[in-house]
Amino acid sequence: MSTSAATSANTIQTDYMRLLVTQLQNQNPLEPLDNNELASQLTQFSQLEQLESMNSSFAKVLETIEHNYAASLVGKEVSFVGETEPGTTDIMSGVVEQTYKDVDGQVLLLVRDYMLDPADIMSVKN
Repeated sequence: MSTSAATSANTIQTDYMRLLVTQLQNQNPLEPLDNNELASQLTQFSQLEQLESMNSSFAKVLETIEHNYAASLVGKEVSFVGETEPGTTDIMSGVVEQTYKDVDGQVLLLVRDYMLDPADIMSVKN
């Protein structure tokens, strides 16, 4: 998630720098580019880079918090909506046995034979 955003920001910045160099090489000497406008654009790209970095950091913090929350549920009884028969759902409960991370990095809980997203938990008992 954050890697693609950072890649996107880097791509945009690289494309901008190429465009800027091309503009400077081909500018009309009688009407040169405005230095203030160029400085403003460079400042905006610097800010974009900083925002992308903050976004990446926040994503890592959120991932850690989600993992810690899931780990805190191990050994506790939780309630959730589960499928009892094909097409039939009911409120079920069980003890969280283990936490997993799937291939996409999503944290999952093992409760009985169910793999649950922590967001699907309705209630928690000690």
